[in-house]
Amino acid sequence: MKYWMVKSEPSSYSWSDFVAKNEDIWDGVRNFQARNYLREMQMGDLVFFYHSGKEKAIVGIAEVSQEQFPDPKDEAWTAVKLKVKSPLKNAIPLAAIKDEDRLSDLPMLKQSRLSVLPVGKEAFDLLLKMGS
Repeated sequence: MKYWMVKSEPSSYSWSDFVAKNEDIWDGVRNFQARNYLREMQMGDLVFFYHSGKEKAIVGIAEVSQEQFPDPKDEAWTAVKLKVKSPLKNAIPLAAIKDEDRLSDLPMLKQSRLSVLPVGKEAFDLLLKMGS
């Protein structure tokens, strides 16, 4: 199993929007590296849902429910399907992530512009603990 993070601007598509649908296509990714990460996702992988923009916090956990397929909006790109797993009891703000030395190698801190990123197991477990 691998672990991931997807980012979304809550004014465009929020955790609440996702929860209302329970399962949705994660599409519209137009960066080659982020697309490659989508292609690596496998059924059952766990995915942190991060609110970008003003909020800047991890707010929930999703699960990959369908592996890569052509993006319905542009078949040259890739999409996956995610389903809601659970909200975090406590959102994890970006400031708290940056303050935790054990997360200093987290790709989201090094490649902050990407909307899809890998998360190592140790980092995933630590973040999960921070959000509970």
